[in-house]
Amino acid sequence: MARVTALNINGKKTAVDVDSSVSLLSALRDSLDLTGTKYGCGEGQCGACTVLIDGQPTRSCITQVGRAAGKQITTIEGLERDGKLHPLQEAFIKADAMQCAYCTSGMIMSASALLAKTPRPTREQIVDGMNRNICRCGVYKRIVEAIQMASGQQALLGAQASSPARCQTEGLHSIQAAENACAHSTKAPTYSKES
Repeated sequence: MARVTALNINGKKTAVDVDSSVSLLSALRDSLDLTGTKYGCGEGQCGACTVLIDGQPTRSCITQVGRAAGKQITTIEGLERDGKLHPLQEAFIKADAMQCAYCTSGMIMSASALLAKTPRPTREQIVDGMNRNICRCGVYKRIVEAIQMASGQQALLGAQASSPARCQTEGLHSIQAAENACAHSTKAPTYSKES
């Protein structure tokens, strides 16, 4: 089998020695100790493993490392500059847009690509852009607010906040019921397009 001996990661050419057919996620975590990218479902469905390849959000768990060779790969570790967090990282902290935080790095990477393409997205554009990233804790409302905050838009936090995003589950009327159902559902929750 062919070997990959170097990857362009976070702006640097990095030596590696892996079989070209292994997943990019495995190469990042196991060979390069870049553990900010998380293993979630292993099927490219949840988004926890999202990295940017040439600026495009990519599921690293289903991407063979050989396909990423020669391209620019950005992981969550590559967003900070000179010890300063990226505005999205800061916004996720300020908006408390995490609970267990397992999905957070993938969320931030997808949001980074969204803001690079659309610097001041509408709420609907944020929902559309983030809809394939799953948060099992159900903090979708705060994730949307964090992205709005990072884009320089006024985020409505607290009692005046926009309606929460909910699972696609009929009959859920309270925020707590929606978040509980999202956290315990076997079906993937999604963002709501409510405003």
